[in-house]
Amino acid sequence: MEFGSVVIAVAGVAGTLGASLLTQRGLERAKRREIELVRGYEEDRESHALRRNCYAELNRDARQFNTALNRYVHILRERGVQDTDLAALDAAKDSHRDRYSEAQMIAPDAVLVAARDVNQALNAVYGQLRRLERDAVASGETLEGAAQAQNEVWERIRVMRTAMRRDLGVSPEE
Repeated sequence: MEFGSVVIAVAGVAGTLGASLLTQRGLERAKRREIELVRGYEEDRESHALRRNCYAELNRDARQFNTALNRYVHILRERGVQDTDLAALDAAKDSHRDRYSEAQMIAPDAVLVAARDVNQALNAVYGQLRRLERDAVASGETLEGAAQAQNEVWERIRVMRTAMRRDLGVSPEE
């Protein structure tokens, strides 16, 4: 055999083996990218589900807290407050606080701004009603003013709900 033939044969075998290795590496890279894409999709889906559940609970609890505030306004108008009335109001407040705390950890800024606005409004009405109950009102605080502020919270809840729906892709951007 001639030296050139050996070199050509070796080069041919090396080329064949090299091509197989390159093909295998390419397939491994493609498989890794596919796994990363699937993992990213699953993480996005889980994040979406987590936000959806949190938003549904926050919306529900904000509405229940506001409804409890409305009941408390009527109780203050019609009769004296009983322990069970205050317990019901505080339970709604505590439930909302827990949902709001959860939202602070997972909601994007656009949703958090609206949620913070609702939280502050609800707590302001709560504070005003409790001061009215104890006859320790601040200047200008009245039961009618508290009732009006409580009623205005519904619009803030609507704005919050719209922000949440946009984040979830349920409502289009304006």
